[in-house]
Amino acid sequence: MFRILTSLIALTTLISCQTTAPPNAKPVTGFEVDRYLGKWYEIARLDHRFERGLTHITAEYSKNDDGTIAVKNRGYKVAESKWSEATGKAKFAGDKNVGQLKVSFFGPFYGSYNIIELAPDYSYALVVGPNTNYLWILAREPKLDPTVQQKLIDKAKSLGFDTESLIYVDHTSPTP
Repeated sequence: MFRILTSLIALTTLISCQTTAPPNAKPVTGFEVDRYLGKWYEIARLDHRFERGLTHITAEYSKNDDGTIAVKNRGYKVAESKWSEATGKAKFAGDKNVGQLKVSFFGPFYGSYNIIELAPDYSYALVVGPNTNYLWILAREPKLDPTVQQKLIDKAKSLGFDTESLIYVDHTSPTP
């Protein structure tokens, strides 16, 4: 019984610590973390329980003293009329000039954060997890040029993401 429990814990740890990208979704190279720091607005995403029911979602990245990246996600829970925040940390999964990081909000468990498209001026990004269930379109402003947004959606669709299920985040209504 102990061996089965130990095996299950090891398997869970391995699965939750995946830092790979989906097939054909290549993280960007020439990545400059200092240019990526700051505030990002979530424009669209695939549904996840940890963001369900949230509007006005932002992510803010800054450097920690130990070289990791502080992550602060914030969104408004409409049903509860209150703000929700999650703080975590990110670190590079490998080479620091590749947009492939691992992010943790829960202790030693890390999830994959792959930047597969990034504007030359760092004004928008397409971020995916370890498989086609995780996708975010981020921008420096609450609204993204529709042509650019469609380009990112088309890229995601070509990689096998269910873009028909994208949730577009409300940043237009007044925040409480």
